[in-house]
Amino acid sequence: MTPEKFTEAAEQFLARRVPGTKAYSLADTLKPLTIEEALAVQQEIIKLRPDVVAGWKCLLPLAEDKLIIAPIFSETMQKGDQCWLMKDNTKVRIEPEIAFVLSKDLPARDEEYSEAEIDQAIGSCHMALELIQSRFADDSDAVFPERLADCLVNQGLYIGPEIDKTTAFSASKFHIFISQTEQSGELSEQKFDGVHPNPLPQLPVYWAINFMTKRGTTFKQGEALTTGSFAGVVELNFDKKTYIEYAGIGKFDVIFKELV
Repeated sequence: MTPEKFTEAAEQFLARRVPGTKAYSLADTLKPLTIEEALAVQQEIIKLRPDVVAGWKCLLPLAEDKLIIAPIFSETMQKGDQCWLMKDNTKVRIEPEIAFVLSKDLPARDEEYSEAEIDQAIGSCHMALELIQSRFADDSDAVFPERLADCLVNQGLYIGPEIDKTTAFSASKFHIFISQTEQSGELSEQKFDGVHPNPLPQLPVYWAINFMTKRGTTFKQGEALTTGSFAGVVELNFDKKTYIEYAGIGKFDVIFKELV
């Protein structure tokens, strides 16, 4: 792919970030087929957006050709008693996660950052919800690099209450309770045996920072890194008070509002 093709692919992916999108694979001339091409398209998306990178989603690589890293943009980062997002197949779709927020810059460099240096740069840890929007049709034949270029179903991030840093760093397993108030006043509850996909939730932060800083990316103070769902994708309803608890860690409530 040429630089012009990276830009054109990025423009098409950005045009899909609207309600109701269920698209098919890009034209063959625009389709990223390698990890390097996917990351190049992501960089073009960063350049084309009117806002700035405010966070990253990451996970330890699933395989050499399946890296999990994607920017999250400032206009899609939220907190507070309401969370606005686009519906996906009529539902709110979220992933319960832990986010690590930087209190200092970590500039791009060739030398790896030590875990201790990164730990020192993490200023706070938070309950977080990755906001999910699958922009490819269910029967799309899009290959992994194309999905990576499109930022891996991310549509934003909700930052919840701060949690104890030591607790966050050891939170590999915990029970999750998510309930919504029905019109009758009763609660409908979903329960999960929460397990992080990696041994510890901070491990993807170490990998992502060293992978990206060696590629020229500077991580900035205030950016949040979210590192994988403890319960897969959870489907909920709009306009209902939603109670979310990570047992022994923290809890909060929020109302999901549809972004149209």
